[in-house]
Amino acid sequence: MRKATHWILGLIATLPLAAQAQGMLAGLDRDMAGPRTQVLVLGTVHLREMPADFNPAALDGVLNRLAAFKPDIITIEKESGEECDLAARHPARYGADYCPSTDAAKAATGMDMPAAIAETSKTLKAWPAQPAPAQRRRLAALFMASNDTASAYVQWLQLPEAERHAGDSLSAALVETLEKTGHRNGEDYQLAGRLAARLGLPRVHAVDNHTGDSLDVPDVKAFVRSIEAAWAAGGATLKANEKREDELSRAADLLPLYRVINDSQNLRVRAEGNVGPAMRAKSPENYPQIWVGGWEVRNLRMVANIRETFRERPGVRVLTIVGATHKPWFDAWLGQLQGVDIVDAVAVLK
Repeated sequence: MRKATHWILGLIATLPLAAQAQGMLAGLDRDMAGPRTQVLVLGTVHLREMPADFNPAALDGVLNRLAAFKPDIITIEKESGEECDLAARHPARYGADYCPSTDAAKAATGMDMPAAIAETSKTLKAWPAQPAPAQRRRLAALFMASNDTASAYVQWLQLPEAERHAGDSLSAALVETLEKTGHRNGEDYQLAGRLAARLGLPRVHAVDNHTGDSLDVPDVKAFVRSIEAAWAAGGATLKANEKREDELSRAADLLPLYRVINDSQNLRVRAEGNVGPAMRAKSPENYPQIWVGGWEVRNLRMVANIRETFRERPGVRVLTIVGATHKPWFDAWLGQLQGVDIVDAVAVLK
């Protein structure tokens, strides 16, 4: 018995340190009290890249499957108001156009982003089960002043048609923006926004983060060329898959497309084609590997932001809608969190 124990300990000692560390954390939640959180990561195409004549009805099949999952929280690949405020305070690092302007919403509400974010949080804590139209218009205006148009659109969709007008801090300019939003091809609105409104949720949660991939390199053009060259040299299978996806994206029903892009084999090819060639590429400045570092920081911070949305709500159902290339990283890292189970997206989309 003692020899067997020594043999096992010796075997563990030969494992890479990272594998040992993961083993130490595995199973810490096996006897947890209360329900486990269910997280569904939906990989998506970026709908803004769809043709101008794209019909949002093509998403109805996908929306029906997601509605059956009944998420309590929906997250989107969008920068939060807090991140936008941070970027605005450091334009030399992040640029003056990191996020869209909230000047129109500030004029309507009298609040800058920090004030609007605080007021939004206060409003949501006392949010009634059956809010009046005036309350919805007011909250929509606060969301827009918080740089959260997607959540404002969720409130807008839950207003009766006759109540979709200016008033209660929602100016005519903001109404015009919301009306245009309904015609924009973006998964934030056509998937997340429509689904959240359908389920009666008050908002969606923006979890994207670009602070970590705002890279400081001496020659940006050379940096871009090195990454593009790496991808061109190692992405044949990925390109073949993308051609198939492009064909499916033209269909009247996008459910088959979403089944394909969330398939594990497809995701494996996507992950390899995205990062594998960059890690193997040779560059005097190590530009491809620097890009991978930024990609990982971005994904880590996004995963942390997702975790924060249900930190005080263990046991809820979470839907994360993100560009399909992120999904392998999200599934892997969210799946390591304590008390969290990753839901099979393909099974949900059947």
